[in-house]
Amino acid sequence: MLGMSANSVSYNEQGSVESGVDAAQENSSIPGSISSGGAASSLFSADYKKNEDLKEMLESNKESLKLEAMKRIVGLIAKGKNASELFPAVVKNVASKNIELKKLVYVYLVRYAEEQQDLALLSISTFQRALKDPNQLIRASALRVLSSIRVPIIVPIMMLAIKEAATDLSPYVRKTAAHAIQKLYSLDPDQKEHLIEVIEKLLKDKSTLVAGSVVMAFEEVCPDRIDLIHKNYRKLCNLLVDVEEWGQVVIIHMLTRYARTQFVSPWREDAVFDENSAKAFYDSEEERRVDQSKPYIMDPDHRLLLRNTKPLLQSRNTAVVMAVSQLYWHLAPKHELSIITKSLVRLLRSHREVQYIVLQNIATMSIQRKGMFEPFMKSFYVRSTDATHIKTLKLEILTNLANEANISTILREFQTYVKSQDKAFAAATIQAIGCCATNISEVTDTCLNGLVLLLSNRDETVVAESVVVIKKLLQTQPSQHSDIIKHMAKLFDNITVPMARASILWLMGEYCEHVPKIAPDVLRKMAKTFTDEEDIVKLQIVNLAAKLYLTNSKQTKLLTQYILNLGKYDQNYDIRDRTRFIRQLIVPNEKSGALSKYARRILMAPKPAPVLQSAFKDRDRFQLGTLSHTLNSQASGYLELSDWPAVAPDQSVRNVEVVEPVKETGAPALSKSKHAKSNEKFYSDSEEEDGEEEEGSNSEDSSSSSSEESVSESESEENSDDSNKSSSSQSEKSSSESDSEKKKTLKNKKPQQQKLDSKDRKQKNGNAVKVESRSESESGSESSSSESSSESGSELDSDSDSGTDQKKNTKPKPVQSKPVIKVEKKEVSLLDLDDFSPVPVTTPKSSILSPNLLSDLQGLLISPTASALQASSPVFVPETSHELLHRMTGKGLSAQYRFTRQPCIYGNSMVSLQLTLSNSTDQALENIHISEKSSTGQNIHRFNAIERLEPQASVTVSMGVDFNDSTQAANFQLCTKEDEFSVSIQPAVGELLLPITMSEADFTKEQGKLVGMNESSATITMTPENVSSQSVNRKVVSVANLGVIPSGQENIYRFSGKTVSSGSLVLVSVVLKDPDAVITINTEKTVMGSMLLRQVKTALTNSGP
Repeated sequence: MLGMSANSVSYNEQGSVESGVDAAQENSSIPGSISSGGAASSLFSADYKKNEDLKEMLESNKESLKLEAMKRIVGLIAKGKNASELFPAVVKNVASKNIELKKLVYVYLVRYAEEQQDLALLSISTFQRALKDPNQLIRASALRVLSSIRVPIIVPIMMLAIKEAATDLSPYVRKTAAHAIQKLYSLDPDQKEHLIEVIEKLLKDKSTLVAGSVVMAFEEVCPDRIDLIHKNYRKLCNLLVDVEEWGQVVIIHMLTRYARTQFVSPWREDAVFDENSAKAFYDSEEERRVDQSKPYIMDPDHRLLLRNTKPLLQSRNTAVVMAVSQLYWHLAPKHELSIITKSLVRLLRSHREVQYIVLQNIATMSIQRKGMFEPFMKSFYVRSTDATHIKTLKLEILTNLANEANISTILREFQTYVKSQDKAFAAATIQAIGCCATNISEVTDTCLNGLVLLLSNRDETVVAESVVVIKKLLQTQPSQHSDIIKHMAKLFDNITVPMARASILWLMGEYCEHVPKIAPDVLRKMAKTFTDEEDIVKLQIVNLAAKLYLTNSKQTKLLTQYILNLGKYDQNYDIRDRTRFIRQLIVPNEKSGALSKYARRILMAPKPAPVLQSAFKDRDRFQLGTLSHTLNSQASGYLELSDWPAVAPDQSVRNVEVVEPVKETGAPALSKSKHAKSNEKFYSDSEEEDGEEEEGSNSEDSSSSSSEESVSESESEENSDDSNKSSSSQSEKSSSESDSEKKKTLKNKKPQQQKLDSKDRKQKNGNAVKVESRSESESGSESSSSESSSESGSELDSDSDSGTDQKKNTKPKPVQSKPVIKVEKKEVSLLDLDDFSPVPVTTPKSSILSPNLLSDLQGLLISPTASALQASSPVFVPETSHELLHRMTGKGLSAQYRFTRQPCIYGNSMVSLQLTLSNSTDQALENIHISEKSSTGQNIHRFNAIERLEPQASVTVSMGVDFNDSTQAANFQLCTKEDEFSVSIQPAVGELLLPITMSEADFTKEQGKLVGMNESSATITMTPENVSSQSVNRKVVSVANLGVIPSGQENIYRFSGKTVSSGSLVLVSVVLKDPDAVITINTEKTVMGSMLLRQVKTALTNSGP
């Protein structure tokens, strides 16, 4: 169901991960206390002795008694009883090691801490200790309770705890810190500046777990500080697809507001759109003329937001779909709005609460953009099971969609609705018919005739509503419809609804000149029943008498005086006042003022016809999907969308200096940027790939170490390049984890180490790599030895792939693949070098290494376990190809891609792909290449342009894509000389991994570090043919690119790998328990873990090969 806050859909702290950890334990505990039988029910009397028993149980040495006591106390609180006198006894247990007991104590403390402030302070020191606990769940729980104790005196302690938690290694604790920011701000708004500093730090967090929570804190504390978003804008856009659902809602609403302040309007008539727009009309003359002027081009960041939110329209969460829809409505070019239509219509199959919100938003949209929903008109037909408020909204939408083409269909539908047993709905239908008659002049007469027929309906509500609507319609052209007025006068005696009677009387008086014979007779009848009528009818009788007195005084003078006398003594003061006013206005005497001369002009003045318009006409002033839009009035905390700026602000504020190797590995190849020549940049992280061209460059490093370079040049070029690349990457990884002194030492000694590596490369395969292993990360899930090994293999392939082009080059040149099939064969054979078994770690004894360097390198060793993690060749390489471009769409050019599962030669964070291009036409295709206007979301290494592809010929090329450990598709343009085609590569989660090998003991150790939220498991029932070890291994490695770990137990199968982009460890184990099997996946990448678990489950439960 859609939940909504003042400015967006509500964000519940107990969502996603916390609901699993916190709410589950609380819910499992509380029912136990409530259903504990007769003893518990008698206990709820809050008897003094019973409370004494609880105190004794809490002071007992047995955990079970304490747990039972806490369950009963929480039960007391749930029943509304006062358990505050137990506070001292409960506080003593806050330091318990039992997680479930501690959880219940936290629940109690949050409830009574504000009332018992002095006693609550006793537990503060315990919470502060718990903030240092090695268990992330305990750290997070302590912070959550600490921030829930609303005691102003501990604000500084809370502030300190939040700052510490914001830098915690666990993303779960950082997420809790983001939630605590909002609580502290509501307790003490003076802390705003300090909290903004924490928010700024958390906004830079790369964890998808934290993103949604910190953006919510940003929206609560400082929604106007958009300068904090600039540097994080692109990161948030790219992370969006992997954030949990309620976080997605918050981020989308925030980015909607941000985009309205940073980009110019795409709704201008002279707008020109980029590659994601339709390309079918690019050849037309008009388009060429517009293209030459280009008065508006969409900002790439604007397009990035639209592109990255589009996949979320398929979300199972209705709030996410609604949030994306409102983003497109407020930000997208008008010709792209149609993509949200199907998603919104899909939501109409959901619960009625969801339908209500969605229909309200559709009603607002359909006023301005009828064409969006017209093809789905049948989806808005009313069903008998719909609630009245849903039916009314559907009527509103059908009325908005009505036009000359479909009005006959809609009116037939309305005829059925009028017969509904739901009186309110039938009345609303008649109003809808009136709106259609007003808006479409061609059917006005038809609608009027239909409404007149309804006047003879047995149902009073239908008749009354018909009269009211006819009255409004007749005001547009009364002279033509005197027959209808006569017909209504005949039915007057049978109509009992006051509003309908009043409407007929108003029509008689307003158009009495068109029915001069009937109007006086109606007034005569009314004079008889005046005292019995409702007040609204009496007022219209007085008005009718006054108008007839002015137009036909001979017949109605006495009647008018009689009615005015009756009104003079009526019980209602409104009628008495109206009577006195009318008498003075129309009956002249000495006391009459100047107004009596103008009585006819006042009473008989032409009235403007009422405009029948939608109730949603003015709701578009509020942002769609907000509480304010639903209520049609500004709710507290609503943040208005700003108008588009006339001139776009500087877009360079969103540029981020990339310092991480993950992002830049493939960047030099994609941008073809020249290598920098300074010594400082040569060793910096931003120049990671310079090492592969080192001896051929003219950098200052060459002149500073000429003797080493001469030795290096005498070696074979393959080895030299390989060692340089390895050294460069080792330096980068060392510097990312070690202190600054070690970094300096490594940089100063770099040429010596390169010389050693180039000499002993073949004898000490993997040895130097092990020495350079970086220090252990938070989860201990990865080591750089595996990454460095894969780099070595990649470097050899880089040399072979570039062929003679790189032979003895004197200038740096980006590595580019040749569009020849033979390249792939060479790549496979060279990568097989990784199969050589590594030599155990030994201390280097070369005289070239100084003692200082030796000690530094030894200090970088983390453990024997980490050193044992080695990259390996893929166990299984699927031959399946996926279609990238169909020959019909590509005008004869077809493209297929497959994942080679080999380390990518263009960058360590890239996934290697093999692309097969075929020409099925009878003419040669020229200049086949990937456009420069590729997706900004992923780093893509383009293949060299294919100058000519002969008819019926095929060519195979390789490329690399950095998917950033996400299954989001990589979008780019595949171009020929004449055409451009938008294509996308969608990776399976298993293709984002590289296999590694380790011992069984290392596997168990690493698995023990990745527990809790980093673990996903499921139990399945295996088919008999899948139980064999060969079958299990084959099915798992076919799904994911993992290495097989040798196992000493027959029923346990283990697999390991690492993510290509970040190098995070992924461990998979399958334990057979006849006839079931338990699949467990351990990884820091929780989203990838859950997706991989689903695929492995599917593979093992299928009986096929």
